[in-house]
Amino acid sequence: MFLARPTISSVQAGRTRILAQIAIIVFALPAAGNACAQAIDYTVQIDAPGRLDDLLEDNLDLVRWRGNPRLDLEQLQRLVKDAPEQARTLIATEGYYSPKVSAGLDTSTTVPVARVIVDPGEPVLVGDVDLVLRGFEPLSAGSKPFDPATLRNNWTLNVGERFRQADWEAAKRNLLRQVMQTRYPRAQLAETSATVDPDVRRALLHVVVDSGPEVRLGELRIEGLSRYPERIVTNLNQIKPGDEYSEAALQSFQARLQDTGYFATVEVTADTAAALEENIEELKEQQQGAPAVTPTGPEVLPVLVRVTENKRRNASVGLGYSTNTGARAQVNYDDLNVYGLRMKSQIIAETKRQAARADFYFPTTAKGYNDSFGAGFERNDLRGEITNVATVAVRRAWGTPLLERSLTFEYLSEKQTVEGRLSRNSKSLPLTYSITKRELDNLVLPTRGYVINAQLGGALLPVLTDERFVRASARFVNYRPISVDSTLILRAEAGALGSKDKRGVPGTFLFRAGGDQSVRGYGYQQLGVEEGEAVVGGRYLLTGGVEYQYWFRPPWGVAVFVDAGNAADRVKDLRPEFGYGIGARWRSPVGPINVDLAYGQAVKKARLHFSVGFTF
Repeated sequence: MFLARPTISSVQAGRTRILAQIAIIVFALPAAGNACAQAIDYTVQIDAPGRLDDLLEDNLDLVRWRGNPRLDLEQLQRLVKDAPEQARTLIATEGYYSPKVSAGLDTSTTVPVARVIVDPGEPVLVGDVDLVLRGFEPLSAGSKPFDPATLRNNWTLNVGERFRQADWEAAKRNLLRQVMQTRYPRAQLAETSATVDPDVRRALLHVVVDSGPEVRLGELRIEGLSRYPERIVTNLNQIKPGDEYSEAALQSFQARLQDTGYFATVEVTADTAAALEENIEELKEQQQGAPAVTPTGPEVLPVLVRVTENKRRNASVGLGYSTNTGARAQVNYDDLNVYGLRMKSQIIAETKRQAARADFYFPTTAKGYNDSFGAGFERNDLRGEITNVATVAVRRAWGTPLLERSLTFEYLSEKQTVEGRLSRNSKSLPLTYSITKRELDNLVLPTRGYVINAQLGGALLPVLTDERFVRASARFVNYRPISVDSTLILRAEAGALGSKDKRGVPGTFLFRAGGDQSVRGYGYQQLGVEEGEAVVGGRYLLTGGVEYQYWFRPPWGVAVFVDAGNAADRVKDLRPEFGYGIGARWRSPVGPINVDLAYGQAVKKARLHFSVGFTF
């Protein structure tokens, strides 16, 4: 509900537009026979500040009907006459309720010019927010009371901010979304109103949220299995009957099932259809004279898993290009049943990197452990350094997409050639622990929250190891919404290696900087320790970056950023190299697509960077 004095609404805007269009069509019909002779060409000039110019350009009928071959001078004059009222209606959606709008038509030139001049005046600001919570009473013993303070603190259209229709609608959607994500998936907005007083330029907001019934998750139900045993699904289920409804828990369960590779499609939902059937049965019983039953606890919804099984064997070929490692060709081959194990293998050929690997995965255990083993070979030719690395590894992973952990035990044999002259051979038997924590509003297209990854490991025993070492590293990304249209992204990465002599440590465990996911403006792993004319890895790493994104027309956006960092063998040599630039952003269905043009201050060159998806 939207109240104003005078009343301005999106419905009225639509009616105004429809009436204008109808009028044009009606007036055009009598002239259909000689339309070509009476057609008129004209230009439109809009004088309005900021984004109002784009708003009017996209929505005014005066602009939208330009180029119509059936439009004559009389109809054009009518459009010009109607333009001020239509402009006022459109401008009101941006928070300006007392604008001065004029429109005129200059026919003295060869091509008539229609001019629309807008002085928006002062915007209407939010004067008060009345947020009322209805329901939210826990029905089961031991349930925590709902925290209304958190809900109110996360309200996005606050007192003193400009009242925009889009922000008002977004604030209501976000509010309802927060409630529906946990415990109360059937919540709804019972009442909403925005009372606007143009005279004092204040908007009074009123929102009533009805929680609906508290919901718990129940038994697991599986549909679509035929070739594979149920344990593939049940072993990955961390939801217990009686758990509070959680959209994040359902999404996490779905993501784990998708990652197995056994299924082409996976859908994990709370089975509302089952609850509906129970309600229908209760109504039938009541109609037959049975007494009504008053709920004494939360509503319980089964967890429904619908899957479509993948075919056993799958092969794929891909071509691409990376601004980090050049042109790319890749061949993948998967087999879902190699002696009861899932096999994933791939061959990658890039300009600067070639790799081949095969891994075998055991079915997830009842305790949620994902065990695997594999072997691979990789060759890299970067900055005057050529490395050939052969690995054999065993790995255990566990957790959820929100908190992932892994333990990897591997053997590496590496040959390093610097500038075609100096060759080094090294071997190592390290053990590495990794943990990744995600607190994001969306795992694919995040706009709020953070991700942190930390690794600790090393080769401490003199067994199949040339040089013992300890290695620690951490990466951090933080998303901070500035407004509805903008986001601030903070990035940081740090690493350190301890050993007597780094020359016996495989280059895989040393640090470099530069590239799409590091310091932009520099080539992939261009920053490190200079050894002759080559660049090799260092003992220490420190990088950081700040990026501002503005979504002018979602899903499209632009960005400006500054990155800095370097790698070195001594902490005091960690002199940061700077890169800064601009970028284009697109929120695609598969994740964010980023195109950046960055200038590397140290190399005095601009470099194009391209990346797809959210990295970790």
